[in-house]
Amino acid sequence: MAEKTILIVDDEPRVRKLVKDFLKKENYNILEAEDGEEALKLYGENSKISLILLDVMMPKLDGWSVLRQIRQTSNVPVIMLTARGEEQDELFGFDLGADEYIAKPFSPKILVARIKAILNRAQDTKGKSKNSGGIEIDTEGRNVLVDGKKIELSLREYELLEYLVDNENVALSRDKILNNVWNYDYYGDTRTIDSHIKKIRHKLGKRGKYIKTIRGIGYKFEVK
Repeated sequence: MAEKTILIVDDEPRVRKLVKDFLKKENYNILEAEDGEEALKLYGENSKISLILLDVMMPKLDGWSVLRQIRQTSNVPVIMLTARGEEQDELFGFDLGADEYIAKPFSPKILVARIKAILNRAQDTKGKSKNSGGIEIDTEGRNVLVDGKKIELSLREYELLEYLVDNENVALSRDKILNNVWNYDYYGDTRTIDSHIKKIRHKLGKRGKYIKTIRGIGYKFEVK
C-alpha cells in the first residue's frame, strides 16, 4: 500500500509535533504548515496529499478560508481542529465541506483512529456503480454524476448520498444516519445532517428533489 501523506496545519508547534509523532508511528508521511497561506502553498505543490488536519484559528488566513479555497477544486478529506466548541462553528465547518470536526484538547489516539477510518473509507473500492433517477454513483472511483455530469462532493457528502441511495424509499431517522454514515458515537447536534443534506441537494440541482424531508423523522431518497 502506498504511503499516505497528511498535511498538518496549526500555528501551535506543540500541537503539530504531538500529532506528527503519533502519525509517524503509523508510517504516514507528514507535511506541516503554521498558517493558512503556507497550507495553501504546500497543498498546491503536493498533489498526493491524502488528508488535511486543519486548525481553525490561525494567523494570515484562518482554517475556514483555507477550506473554502480547497473545496473549489478538491474533495480531499479535511478534519478541522479547533479550540472552539460551539455547535454553530461546527455546523459552519460542515457547511463549507469539512469531513470531520474535532475540538481541542483531543486524544491523539482517537485522532489517529478517526484518520484511519476516513482514509479507509476514501480508498474503499467496491467495483460497482449504481444509477437512480439520473444520479450515478461510481463506488470504485468514488465519483457522482448527475445526468452524465460529474459533481464534486466531500467525502462525508458522498457517503451520505450513497447511504440514502442504497436505502431508496426507506425513511431514515437522523440517529440512524449518524450511526451508519459517521461510524462512531457522535455527540453533536443532529443539525449536522441537515447542513450536509442542504449542500447535497444544491449540488444535485433538479435531482435534489429526490431527497425528501420526513417531518419528525429524517430523510428518504425517493425517485418519482
